[in-house]
Formats: sequence, structure tokens, C-alpha cells
Amino acid sequence: MQHVPHQPLPQAQPMLMLPWLGSRPQAVAKYCEIYFRIGFDVLIVESEVSQFLWPRWGLDYGARVLDVLQSDRFVSRPLLVHAFSIGGYTFTQLLVHMSHDTQKYHSFTKRIKGHIYDSLVLGSLERMATGLSKNLFPRLESLVKRASILYFRAFKCHTVDYFNTGINVFRNNPVTALVFFCQNDTLCDPEVMEEIIAYWRKRGMEVTDRKWEESTHAGHLRRHPQEYLSTLETFLQSFSMVPLKAKM
Repeated sequence: MQHVPHQPLPQAQPMLMLPWLGSRPQAVAKYCEIYFRIGFDVLIVESEVSQFLWPRWGLDYGARVLDVLQSDRFVSRPLLVHAFSIGGYTFTQLLVHMSHDTQKYHSFTKRIKGHIYDSLVLGSLERMATGLSKNLFPRLESLVKRASILYFRAFKCHTVDYFNTGINVFRNNPVTALVFFCQNDTLCDPEVMEEIIAYWRKRGMEVTDRKWEESTHAGHLRRHPQEYLSTLETFLQSFSMVPLKAKM
């Protein structure tokens, strides 16, 4: 975990940012700069592949993140969440803990004002295996993908069952959300994403979505900067986390 303040003010809004696997500091910095300009400070929570391959470790990590977010530095302040790709999985580990002890985390849940989900890894077991191979071993993609699928199936009760629990908690977590995704993303099944969005809306949740026919996984800001920023600004202004005069 890395706290990245930028001339922080006493009333600065904290941003919980969960980058994609293998993200480079300069790429993450571009998103941090967006939030710095409108008065946020940023807590970066990176994901490791071990936390995905053995979800029990991911849950332990999620518990440590929750402890930080309930520390004196953050406990009295509203929170915004921006999760990219596998960062959505890491955030789900926090949600699992929160669902297991709703009384303990009641005030924390109320502090979360909005969720921004960008290029979530979502869909079949094959898509998850594809995500691992593309991000970690692109030159051995086919081999790593097959090995990952075999691994997940061999250790189903320690992996797939945890994934399914997390997905169920994620689907049923009340949200005010902005979702970025695209039609050609091999790691995020757009039909599954649209089904979840429809489910949230049916339950009365406020969800904004921006889908592109052609874009790049966790790279929408680079491919479609104006649309990305204008959609993000409108979303944040809708619940007063950004002053109307602020420019992103």
C-alpha cells in the first residue's frame, strides 16, 4: 500500500486506487494527477498475482487494507474507490470481509460515496486464466493459460469457490458506480458486465456506464481521453465530490 498525497488539505477527499496487475508507476501517476487536480489524495493498493492464485492470501491482504482505511488518518472522511482490472478483485476481498461483519464495517460502508470500475476482469474461468497469461507471461500465453485452468480446477475449493463467493458479494453490494468497459476486451466479458449493470439498476442503484466498441484493457484514458474525462467529471459532480468550477 502506498499513500500518495499531493499538497493535502485537512478536508481533502481520499481516493482508494487499485491498479491493474503489472501497472507501471508512470501509468498510474496519470490517474493520480487527475484526482490531485480536484483536491483528492490517493492511497494506492496494488495487487499481487499470489493473492489471486491463492484467495486466502487475498482476503488477509483485504483485512489489512480495511485496517488502514479505518485508521485515524482516514476514519472520518468520505471515500471514493477507483479499481482497474484485477484491482476489482482485490476490492472484492474487502467487500467479503464487510459482508461477514456488517455491524463492524457499517460506518465504513457509509463512507464510500462512489465506485469507479475500469476494465474489470470478469467472465469465465478461461477469461481469468487469459488475464493471468497476458499480463504476466505474454510470450508463453497459451501454455500459462492451460496451466492456470488446470490449477484452478485442481484446487477448486481454494480458488474457484472463493471467486464465486466474491462475485456474489460484488453483485449484491449497493453501489453508486461508474463503469468503463469495451466490446473488444478479452479479459472483461461485455455481456456479463452489462448483465451486472442491469441487475444493479433493477435494484434501484445509480449506475453510469461508458462502453466503447474498440478500446484497450485498462487503457481507455489513453485511447479516449476526452470521453473518459468528461464522463468521470460528470459522475463525480453528480454527488458533489468535485466542485463545479474544478477542471479535470
